[in-house]
Amino acid sequence: MGITGSIAAYKACYIIRGLIKCGAEVQVVITPSGKEFITPITLSALTGKPVISDFFAQRDGTWNSHIDLGLWADAMLIAPATASTIGKMANGIADNMLITTYLSAKAPVFIAPAMDLDMYAHPSTKENLKKLRSFGNYIIEPGTGELASHLVGKGRMEEPENIIRYLEMYFASKEGDLAGKTILITTGPTYEKIDPVRFIGNYSTGKMGLALADECTSRGAKVILVSGPVQKMPRYDVFRRYDVESAAQMYEAAVSSFPEADAAIMCAAVADYTPECVADEKIKREKTGNMVINLKSTQDIAAALGRLKQTSSSRKVLVGFALETNNEQQNAVDKLEKKNLDFIVLNSLNDAGAGFCYDTNKISIISRSAREDYPLKSKNAVAADIVDHLVKAFHTDDEVK
Repeated sequence: MGITGSIAAYKACYIIRGLIKCGAEVQVVITPSGKEFITPITLSALTGKPVISDFFAQRDGTWNSHIDLGLWADAMLIAPATASTIGKMANGIADNMLITTYLSAKAPVFIAPAMDLDMYAHPSTKENLKKLRSFGNYIIEPGTGELASHLVGKGRMEEPENIIRYLEMYFASKEGDLAGKTILITTGPTYEKIDPVRFIGNYSTGKMGLALADECTSRGAKVILVSGPVQKMPRYDVFRRYDVESAAQMYEAAVSSFPEADAAIMCAAVADYTPECVADEKIKREKTGNMVINLKSTQDIAAALGRLKQTSSSRKVLVGFALETNNEQQNAVDKLEKKNLDFIVLNSLNDAGAGFCYDTNKISIISRSAREDYPLKSKNAVAADIVDHLVKAFHTDDEVK
């Protein structure tokens, strides 16, 4: 990890702590000006390693090999990266230990710029960042993508937790058991309009689907997220996101995306019915008295994808959800068969802590040959169980038609 002379240098402590918590081994290389903002003693206490700043150790004259450092690392992160350091990196000005280590690095390099807005917007800075991108470096800038903190202004360094997530996502995409896979996930409720201010909906928060999106992304998958109205965002940036409101909109997004997906997880709570007519103006109580709303069936998304799967030239896995209140097993098995699913996730509103609005869930996974029951867990842990089963389904012929 490289640290340069920016006021944001104090945030390096949070980045280091987060990286070590994730299991990383961190070696700090700091520029002379960086030491004006944060002390090597603090950094050494966090990493458990001596901080490297000069070519030769001051006490005994030991040579610090920038070549060895460049070969040792699996990744090089420079955070914060000042305009000066970015300019030196882009133009090969090797006048300190950090730049020589960068020029010797064989690992991917991640750069988190940190400077005031005018410096960031200057043409020379823009050109230098463009150069660094062309060299194959990764620039972690704020305000880009769902991963970024939109409260951070341009030029300021991205928040530590998002920098860590960026690195996690990179390594997951290279090493995860879903690397190279594209997963379509639907989540959240749908709202079926009655008039401009009223709708038919349900209590879904989308938490389960967002947990699945994060789990798939963390394992290296490209996630296509089709989300009804929800209050939260996934922890990790997704490959593509469609924000929809109605069942019809969710149907269109899911069906159009399915051909490029290797698997689809149908986690959304989609309305089975929608009003036949939507009023153009707010319906007034005094004009109507009692009101009758005629409903029509919505298109069945899971069934449509099941038909597409059957005719697809490529192998696909289709996962459904069944939230039941009675006759749970039979209803889930019927849905599994009728919609050509590979397996179905069953949860019941009769189980305390399961279903909508909770941070926990209790599920059973039912395939064509077996049922596996799980205890009550956090939705993040439940997502891991479901994705474990998905990974197995990719490699098990009898799970996939």
